[in-house]
Amino acid sequence: MSGRETDWVTALSGSGPQQVMALRELHALMVRAAAHQVWRMRAALPDASPGAVDVVVNQAADEALTVLLGKLHTFQGRSRFTTWAFKFAILQAATEVRRLQWQHREVELRDLEARPAPGQESPELCAEGADLAVAAADAMRRVLTPYQRRIAVALLVDGVPIDVLAERLGTTRGALYKTLHDVRVRLRRELASRGYLPVPQDHPPKVAARGSHERPTTPRAGTS
Repeated sequence: MSGRETDWVTALSGSGPQQVMALRELHALMVRAAAHQVWRMRAALPDASPGAVDVVVNQAADEALTVLLGKLHTFQGRSRFTTWAFKFAILQAATEVRRLQWQHREVELRDLEARPAPGQESPELCAEGADLAVAAADAMRRVLTPYQRRIAVALLVDGVPIDVLAERLGTTRGALYKTLHDVRVRLRRELASRGYLPVPQDHPPKVAARGSHERPTTPRAGTS
C-alpha cells in the first residue's frame, strides 16, 4: 500500500480486496499501538498475565478500529494517517485498562473533605499551599452544588475514569465533561475574586458585600 495519506482514506472507504488489505494492515497497526499502551499500564490490570494482556490489547484494537472508521471522514491530513490512527488505539487501550481496573471497585460519590496533604516543601510553601487548599475547599462549598462537588471529587481527587463514572451514573461522558467545565469556571471565578488567581480579562472582579469576609482582589504573590 502506498505511503500517501489519501491512499488510506480511499482504500478504507472503498470495497473489495483493496479495502480488505487496508483493514488488515490498519488493524495490525492498532494492535501494536494498543499493546504499547496496555503493557505500560499493565500493573493496573486485575490480571496482568500475558494472555490476559493480549485479550485487552485485541479488544482495544478492535474497538479503536470501529471508532476510527466511523470518523474516517474527519481526517484532514494535518498529520500522517498512521499517527492519527495510533491516537485512537492508545486512547481506547487506556480506557479499557481503566475500565477493568474499576470493574469490581465501588464508586463512592463522596462530598469534599478539607484535608490538605502533607508535603516536603519549606514551611513557607507548606503554609501557602495549605492556605490555597483551604480557600479552594471553601470556594467549592460556596459556589458548587452538592452534585458538582461529588462529581469533581470523584473525577479529580479519587481518579475515577470518566467512562466508568458515566456508566455507573447512567449518564454520558459529554454530560460529565459539561459538569467539570462548569466546576472549573465557577472555581476560577471565585478564587480570582478572592485574590488567589489572576482576574480573567473578560470577567471584572466581584465587589464584596459590606461586612463580607472576601479577600481583596489583588492577586497574591506567586499565584500567577
